[in-house]
Amino acid sequence: MGSYRAAGLIALVLSSEPAMAQVPGWQFSPLPGEGDRAALGCARDATPEVFTCLAVRCEDDFTIGVHVHSSRFSGDAGAWQMTLDRENKTALAVPSDGPYGARFVDDAAFLLDRLRYGTFIYLRHGEDEYAPFAFIDLSGSMRTIDEALYWCAPRVPEDEQNPVSGVDEAPQELEQNHEPSSPRPQ
Repeated sequence: MGSYRAAGLIALVLSSEPAMAQVPGWQFSPLPGEGDRAALGCARDATPEVFTCLAVRCEDDFTIGVHVHSSRFSGDAGAWQMTLDRENKTALAVPSDGPYGARFVDDAAFLLDRLRYGTFIYLRHGEDEYAPFAFIDLSGSMRTIDEALYWCAPRVPEDEQNPVSGVDEAPQELEQNHEPSSPRPQ
């Protein structure tokens, strides 16, 4: 009887935790279909219900996209104010077709560099003038981003690929079958 109670208690505890959640720190994205193609970094006060996150994603065309993903009621598109390691920046995010709210287009390379090598970022939507900035710690961001983008390599067009070497594809026999090798000097 005791083992049934223990099993029931374990099942209750496991079922009470959210299966997918935006939690503080950097990890692979828990969103459906994202698997290990995206790294997601969320603010230190993120909960499954209220969150502000940045995602670095390998897009379908093998480009690298930097996205903002938040629980903001008015959506994620628009200007975002940020402080990246004491450097102030405003970046424009456009609506995204993917699972994230919006994608940074013009400043994506700059943001990717800062997310990989920086120490912290504060950000908030430009329309939320009186809202506090979300703080995202960048500890562990480089490793998580690099692991998520490991297979995200640009494809080289066929006319730019290295030519096939001049080696014959059919192997040549160096020895006659069923005959001993020639004696070698020792």
